[in-house]
Amino acid sequence: MERHVAFHPGEYYHLYNRGVNKDKIFFSDGDWTYFQRLLYLRNDADGNIRPARCKDMALSEIEIDEPLVDIQAYVLMPNHFHLLLSERKPGGITTYMKRLLTSYSMYMNKKYDRSGPLMCRPFRAKHVADNDYMRWLISYIHLNPLEYIAPHWEEEGVGGLKEARECVKNYYFSSYFDYFVQARDEQVVIKKESLPMMISDLENVETMLNLTQNPMA
Repeated sequence: MERHVAFHPGEYYHLYNRGVNKDKIFFSDGDWTYFQRLLYLRNDADGNIRPARCKDMALSEIEIDEPLVDIQAYVLMPNHFHLLLSERKPGGITTYMKRLLTSYSMYMNKKYDRSGPLMCRPFRAKHVADNDYMRWLISYIHLNPLEYIAPHWEEEGVGGLKEARECVKNYYFSSYFDYFVQARDEQVVIKKESLPMMISDLENVETMLNLTQNPMA
């Protein structure tokens, strides 16, 4: 399958991928954490940072002088992930995603003595053409964990708003945690100032649910 999206510096894109045959891409707690760290470590234009050599270092201690991309939002789910990012230089997204997915696949193949592709190829991408769509997308990305409590939340909604708030707020493998919960080492993955809008209204889960149902709201 070909990907018919051209990447340009300064533009925003929704990137996503899933496991082959919709299989899981994370099998243990360590896998989730490793991929989350790779989101930052593989963003070095020079490619000199080796994840294995800095596995015991805090991400905040590792400086990336020249990032390939700016990440505005992300979420990791059992068999897929979503990213909202912008390209900093020509070829940045392609290089970044190749490094990210190759590094993770090599890690998984070695750890679990497996072979063959882990995720679908190529990764999928959509251009984020305007702020209305971006607001919808950020809400959609941050609400993904609702799948745990309401598998069909996109079509049927969620039963209880309080439960939905707790689910989104306590989900560690999402940039929602960095925007609205508390500071942590993984906050360096995203670059908040690269988001071209105010995001404070997205903190409210009820507002985000409304946005996903009304993209132009």
